[in-house]
Amino acid sequence: MPDADPPFTVHLSDPGEVAAALPHLLGYAPRESLVAVSLHGPGGRRFGLTARIDLPPAAHARPVLRGLARSMLTDRPAAVLLLMVSEQDDEHGGPGPGELPHRSLLGEAVLAFTAAEVPVRQVLLVRGGRWWSYDCGGACCLPGAGTPLPGGTSPLAVASVVSGQVVEADRAELARRVAPVGFLAAAGMARACDEVGDQLARRTAELGWDAVAEESWAAVLAAVAGAAPGVGAGLSDRDVARLAWALRDVDVRDRALTLALGRSADAAEAVWADLTRRAPGSLAAAPATLLAVTAWVRGNGSLANVALERALASEPTYTFAVLLRAALDACLPPAEVRRLIRDACGPSRARR
Repeated sequence: MPDADPPFTVHLSDPGEVAAALPHLLGYAPRESLVAVSLHGPGGRRFGLTARIDLPPAAHARPVLRGLARSMLTDRPAAVLLLMVSEQDDEHGGPGPGELPHRSLLGEAVLAFTAAEVPVRQVLLVRGGRWWSYDCGGACCLPGAGTPLPGGTSPLAVASVVSGQVVEADRAELARRVAPVGFLAAAGMARACDEVGDQLARRTAELGWDAVAEESWAAVLAAVAGAAPGVGAGLSDRDVARLAWALRDVDVRDRALTLALGRSADAAEAVWADLTRRAPGSLAAAPATLLAVTAWVRGNGSLANVALERALASEPTYTFAVLLRAALDACLPPAEVRRLIRDACGPSRARR
């Protein structure tokens, strides 16, 4: 199976452009957060991994920031860019104009990255539609000033739309995209899963496991083809039940992993998201974990994390989700995840 189309190349040279791009880099607009962006290439002009943490209390800042620095090391950055996103007012300790907020916390962050031998290229504050540089002594960087974030539609916003990324207002809204459906819809899905499960048990007894597994794989491919842009084929409750039971077969699930590498990755992601919302109980674990893998490979770490939380809430001991949780906590780069999928599935299966 060929890899997906190469990612768009978007040039962000001005610090304000980077600050304005944070919702597209994360998948949602961060609040009261510290964001680290790894930099690569000559002059550190190519972005790599983007990681975000909630602003930690002072008592826990040092271990949290050291953990952030260790996680970023998996991307082997030449340097990092740190962005403080906070609406906190300036800090006043005397008669002067005051200081930008969270300077002491950022100092701890710089020390953590320095200890990890990762240079900090620049440190910015993003607040109220403006940005400041903590390292700048010019008039534009005084606490009461700041520079407006660029307006209009950025190239990164265009690239996000073309690639199918949806930017949510906040992380809670992102989580609601994969939250279980309401009571009436859930009751209908439970009935469909019971009926389809009984039918599959009888069919397996009649035809054998391998034959039913091939039918399951055909159903997965048909659903992904139906989710392609412009096709508009929705899934019925029975369709969702059939796919959810199919993905309980580890062999079928592992074959579905390869869809994250192909040109139908966006359609596969849509199918996994639909199943994650609608499949009841532990049947949501497999599609939610597939959604997490597909999102991570496509660079959407925020969606990957909320999908993985949904998988583990559905089935806390689901081995695939537990292993993926450890990998994402270690910030395993998307390129490494792609390699692991290829190695695990083999060239013959990856071409299917």
